[in-house]
Amino acid sequence: MKKVVITGIIVIAALAGIMYVLNNHKAENQAQTDIVGQTNSHVAVRVETVDFREVNGQYIANGTFAPKQEVKISAETPGLVTRVLVDEGSYVKAGQTLAVIKADQQNVNVANAQAMYNNAQTEVARFESAYATGGVTKQQLDQVKLQLVNAKNNLSSAQISAGDVNIKASFAGIINKKNIEPGSFVNPGMELFEVVNVSTLKLKVNVDEKHVGTLKVGQTIKVESPVLADQEFSGKISFIAPKADVSLNFPVELDIQNNASNALKAGMYGNAYFGDSQLANVLVIPRTAFVGSVSSNQVFVHKDGKAVLTKVVSGRTFGEYIEVISGVEKGAQVITSGQINLIDGTAVEII
Repeated sequence: MKKVVITGIIVIAALAGIMYVLNNHKAENQAQTDIVGQTNSHVAVRVETVDFREVNGQYIANGTFAPKQEVKISAETPGLVTRVLVDEGSYVKAGQTLAVIKADQQNVNVANAQAMYNNAQTEVARFESAYATGGVTKQQLDQVKLQLVNAKNNLSSAQISAGDVNIKASFAGIINKKNIEPGSFVNPGMELFEVVNVSTLKLKVNVDEKHVGTLKVGQTIKVESPVLADQEFSGKISFIAPKADVSLNFPVELDIQNNASNALKAGMYGNAYFGDSQLANVLVIPRTAFVGSVSSNQVFVHKDGKAVLTKVVSGRTFGEYIEVISGVEKGAQVITSGQINLIDGTAVEII
């Protein structure tokens, strides 16, 4: 009996000791949790001070030069190519013959159509004489006259088809591609030549909504190509899109007069310079300060240890910096990183 009592006392003491140790650990864990909670109650962010910067007032947009005129000449009639009169790179004039296709079948068609036309003329003369003596009716005479008209139309069509065997350039330009050689057989629709005119080129660029309002059709714009760094060209705005694309940019097209040596080639990159190049002091903030994107026009400003969501009006873009027209002033601190963890009024810690 005495052993049972002693064993019970030992078990109770052991349980009491375990409970004491667990309570102590719980208190220590709670204290550490409270410390971590106090430490993490502020969101770590980076800031940059709003200030004026000296920037170039020009807006630069780039694109690719394209020929003003470009056409792919195809065969109209089937036949065997007998002569090719130009090579790739040749300059051709409007109406110049580029190739000749053997026209035996076309000539036969013309001869047959000519014979039908001559016969119809004879028939009309014969019916007119018969009508004068009452040998045929007016309706019969009208029918042979209609046959004469049809025969004349068929002859004209055959002559046009025969003329198409001489492949000609529709405008002055340079042969960019030649897909035939003497002895080649061509079918209708087959591409024979590609002719491009690079005496005038087009440059299509995208201009953002903040600058497109200053542009007008006919306005002269400075144009350069990185490949021809020592040469400068001028372009005239020929088209301004009335509607923006999904990126809120407006397609703008410029016509550029090439120099005498046609130094500009279709496919080269080109830069268009809008506005003047004078330097100006502009109040700017980093692009990274905007919540989401620049189009949101929202930034977080650091005030008294908190992040304050602020509405701004953005202006021109200068690389990684954006002009601020209103909303923040010089000396304000805008948050440039950590915005994903912020809402209006969140406590922050600058790192």
